[in-house]
Amino acid sequence: MKSSNNRFLHDRLIIFGRYPVPGKTKTRLIPTIGPAGAADLQRRLTEKTLETVNSFATERSMEVEFCFEGGNRLKMRRWLGSDIILSEQGQGDLGERMEVAFLEAFRAGCGRVVLMGTDIPELRSDHLKETLYALMEYDLVLGPSTDGGYWLIGLKHTADLFQGVSWGTEKVLGQTVALANQQGIKIHLLQLLSDIDTEEDLSRWRPDETVRSPYLSIIIPALNEGANIEETINRARSDDTEIIVVDGGSSDDTVKRSIMAGVQVESSLPSRATQQNMGAKQARGKVLLFLHADTHLPDGYVLHIFDALMDPKTVVGAFRFKTDLNHPLMKVIEFVTNIRSHYLRLPYGDQCLFMRKQVFDSVSGFPQVPISEDLFLIRLLAKRGSVSIVPAYVVTSARRWRTLGLFRTTLVNQIILAGYYLGVPPQRLASFYRRPRRK
Repeated sequence: MKSSNNRFLHDRLIIFGRYPVPGKTKTRLIPTIGPAGAADLQRRLTEKTLETVNSFATERSMEVEFCFEGGNRLKMRRWLGSDIILSEQGQGDLGERMEVAFLEAFRAGCGRVVLMGTDIPELRSDHLKETLYALMEYDLVLGPSTDGGYWLIGLKHTADLFQGVSWGTEKVLGQTVALANQQGIKIHLLQLLSDIDTEEDLSRWRPDETVRSPYLSIIIPALNEGANIEETINRARSDDTEIIVVDGGSSDDTVKRSIMAGVQVESSLPSRATQQNMGAKQARGKVLLFLHADTHLPDGYVLHIFDALMDPKTVVGAFRFKTDLNHPLMKVIEFVTNIRSHYLRLPYGDQCLFMRKQVFDSVSGFPQVPISEDLFLIRLLAKRGSVSIVPAYVVTSARRWRTLGLFRTTLVNQIILAGYYLGVPPQRLASFYRRPRRK
């Protein structure tokens, strides 16, 4: 479709991107910044691109379409909001998918169509402005990238530019220019920019980000947990995490076993709130996970946490609850606990609370109360956003139920929960709770 009256047609800006998933996103950067770190970089680059594009498009009433792969529409809406036009990338190689996107835009009556990726941190609105102006005179606009490809392509009519190109190689730009010249297509080249695919790319853009840091900091408050701490640590190990054990003055070999396990160990007064807050101060991760020493995380727990926090509205999350006691009444207790945490959005601490460190710091951490510090923190955080319960179970020890009895332990827990809702001072609630002796 060729037209000399493009100013009377609407324009469309198409962004090719993907839903970030640790281990499947920016894989060439995984050795440098880890699976979750690479996926989080993709998230940040995408959001930065959208911020620039949306600001530019709003001023000019341009359509913005995000053409995605990975994830699904629900996850994309949750991440990017309801205002953006979403479409799934089709089948085939990159060229085939781009060609389809251009054809559909022109069939919809677009006069100028611009397609770009999400990996160009140096993108400015000036580049987009130059592209639209150039398309009034030229047929094709290309934004060359330092890796031999291009970061942007703009057209004002269909063209055979997507077949016979060695996608993913340094030959892409040269082959595309050659195809355009063969067809007599007038070309305008934008500024040479770098996309972020390799450690070298990242080093040029943000040298400090090539220094490996954990995505997630796991903080384990412990007191006489020598019998449990090693297995808890081993089940929590991940390429994306650091583990910090904060000991509250154990008289057994908790500290020795933690050190032998190769994790960071700190000392604190014997208060869960104090211990967890101290661990959070030492943490280097962007996300904090508070793990009880007698609780085991599920396989793939980092993926669940990352996915939950892809929702900008989520301020705190937790896992579903399960114990290691196979008893009919215990199964009922587990079921009721999960129903309560799902509908009331009020998980317990032994469901492994997680949140962004920035959010945790904004409320000054766990309140210094003798009991139910987890519930009081949730109440503070819930005022700032939503609580997410991920579809995976942590398994916590049922030793307290075994020691005190299923009925008595459940009754005490419900009294404490009711007192919390009624505003009973934590000091009074603490009198109902007696921790069993550590074995």
